[in-house]
Amino acid sequence: MLHQSRQPVLFSYFRSSASWRVRIALALKGIDYEYKAVHLVKDGGEQHKAEYLQLNPLGLVPCLIIDGHTLTDSIAIMEYLEETRSGPKLLPEDAALRAKVIFC
Repeated sequence: MLHQSRQPVLFSYFRSSASWRVRIALALKGIDYEYKAVHLVKDGGEQHKAEYLQLNPLGLVPCLIIDGHTLTDSIAIMEYLEETRSGPKLLPEDAALRAKVIFC
């Protein structure tokens, strides 16, 4: 399951709200990516399999491989995309508003 691609790879589950957040951020930034499904229920959860745990030891989705980095938290992924990619802003400039977006 280890990947070495120039195109970002998103490991995701279609019903995960955190994964939705990342897919929306990628779409807003206009970033093409390869989608890899990680079924959270099938066979006890594919996120618990050794192959996926090598990639993301926390066993959670989403997981984004981009620019040689493996990012495993939706908010961290959004902040990374905000800081490294142009396009529409994902997070407000104002610290209080940004905190509301991130934590509410």
